[in-house]
Amino acid sequence: MKIAVRYYSRSGNTKALAEAIAKGAGTAALSVDAPEAPIQEPVDLLFLGGALYAYGLDGHVKDFLKTLDKTTVKKAVVFSTSWISRHALELLKKGLADAGIPVETETLYARNKPGAEQLKAAEAFARKYL
Repeated sequence: MKIAVRYYSRSGNTKALAEAIAKGAGTAALSVDAPEAPIQEPVDLLFLGGALYAYGLDGHVKDFLKTLDKTTVKKAVVFSTSWISRHALELLKKGLADAGIPVETETLYARNKPGAEQLKAAEAFARKYL
């Protein structure tokens, strides 16, 4: 199974969660603004994470969503961190659905900075999809 992990993080919280997911999935986590972030080869599963910024997704995430194609991403799972709201999860799901990519209903969320237990849970969360 080919798995990709992509995220955008301003504070480092979502990055920490992405790296734990990537560890559990046996792959690397890449920021969506990295040159190598676009999905060039088909993947069975994409873990995509972001947070809420000014009541919406960051422009980097929106731009990345525009690059996705249902022929290269079979399915997606979303994750997020934030201080207040889980709304980014719904926005990520919508962006993926708009691209025609099926999205798992189960999500992963950490309030604030994920601690050691949350990072372990993120690894286990990723392994469920292997």
